[in-house]
Amino acid sequence: MPIPVTAPVTTPVISTLRDRLASAGRPLAGMWVCSGSPLVAEICAGGGPDWLLIDMEHAPNGLESVLAQLQAVAAYPVDAVVRVPGDDPVVIKQVLDLGARTVLVPMVSTADQAREVVAAAHYPPLGRRGVGSALSRSAFWNRVDDYLTTAAAHVSVLVQIETAEAVANAVAIAAVDGVDGILVGPSDLAASMGLLGQQTHPEVTAAVRAAITAVTAAGVPVGVNAFDPAVADAYVEAGASFVLVAADVTVLARASEALGRRFRP
Repeated sequence: MPIPVTAPVTTPVISTLRDRLASAGRPLAGMWVCSGSPLVAEICAGGGPDWLLIDMEHAPNGLESVLAQLQAVAAYPVDAVVRVPGDDPVVIKQVLDLGARTVLVPMVSTADQAREVVAAAHYPPLGRRGVGSALSRSAFWNRVDDYLTTAAAHVSVLVQIETAEAVANAVAIAAVDGVDGILVGPSDLAASMGLLGQQTHPEVTAAVRAAITAVTAAGVPVGVNAFDPAVADAYVEAGASFVLVAADVTVLARASEALGRRFRP
């Protein structure tokens, strides 16, 4: 008896963080995933954050572990963002092919650099992303109708401004077509201002606020990293539309320290 042939299944495309920001109507709270563990990523996804940041810059993550974490969190109503190590177009292409819908590129300090990042994330004629959708999870192995011609709608690009130069160029960076959001990094910003380790120094917080004001005025969503709830609240009040409020490794570190203090003589 012949095996029946069925029509190809069209798999719906997961939304991007850009889509969530446009529809949420409130600030979005996110969490770093730095452990490199799919299990920990899934635990965090089930905890209720709006979005997770899977980090390749300062965490032990390669392409295989990023893929495993994207698969682990896919069943949860959370947007997964992958921070690549830098602006290398090859890595950006590979992460997008793995199925990341939103990429974050660190240390973007000029509009020209932002344009290069956007070009790396999009197919021609918008950019120069290499074409491999038939081989990759991004298009569910060609199960998404017209993925190549509509891919720009399925990918969002965030850039991270982390230096005094980047803050000065915030308006120009926000004006780059294809930049869907900007994340301010107070730690490296503090270092670039000669205030290493002092991300809540008044001069640093003033620079962060200036960036938030400038980017918001340009009509682009702006976020910030702030593990202190009071600082996070203050940045939200200043206009931040998405914040990172914790990391898996720091939550574990602080909780284990608290247990040690409580139960160890």
